[in-house]
Amino acid sequence: MRLVIFDIDGTLIDSLRYMSKVLGAAFEAEGLTAPDEASRRRVVGLSLSVGLRALSGLEGQALEALAERYRALFHATPPTTEKEPLYAGARDVVDALHAQPHTALGIATGKGLRGVDRVLGLHGMNAMFATRQTPDTNPSKPHPGMVLSAMAESGCSTGHTAMVGDTTFDIEMARAAGVTAIGVSWGYHPVADLRAAGAHVIVETFADLVPAVDDLVAIDA
Repeated sequence: MRLVIFDIDGTLIDSLRYMSKVLGAAFEAEGLTAPDEASRRRVVGLSLSVGLRALSGLEGQALEALAERYRALFHATPPTTEKEPLYAGARDVVDALHAQPHTALGIATGKGLRGVDRVLGLHGMNAMFATRQTPDTNPSKPHPGMVLSAMAESGCSTGHTAMVGDTTFDIEMARAAGVTAIGVSWGYHPVADLRAAGAHVIVETFADLVPAVDDLVAIDA
């Protein structure tokens, strides 16, 4: 078997506009100045508390109040495919990999498990991922814990595992765990930064992803 782990935001789902809107509203509701768009983009992929700490400088109860405000606003309205759309080609690739008897799929994301279930359910993809790793039970990226937990749960080793993501946090996490790091060009961090972080390959489109996985990730006999 081999294991292909996907990030969600910026890799499978183009959620930046919606998350950024909620983030700005959360800051304003707490009487804070909302961070600029570039700053918001830089923290996508981190766990909520880590990202909000980086943006606000808050600690303790003030930080938790901001995080709770964000969660409440994020979940206040029903999810829609317009708010959290799949990137073009994402579903075809997930379907193709899921259909392979020798490939297991996983998730490693800065979202909480509630958000993961929400967005995968929205797109009818809940049954496709054998392991889902979130900050609920792991340290925030770029710590390798999510990848290590996914491998332990799936029974796959480092030579048979790849992490697919759009941020330097994904690449650094993969390299720290000793697995193949595949960057995508369409997400929220610049391609040059992904290369500098140590990506083994950068794919330009979803059509390039399955061949990259086949080239780089071994399958156990």
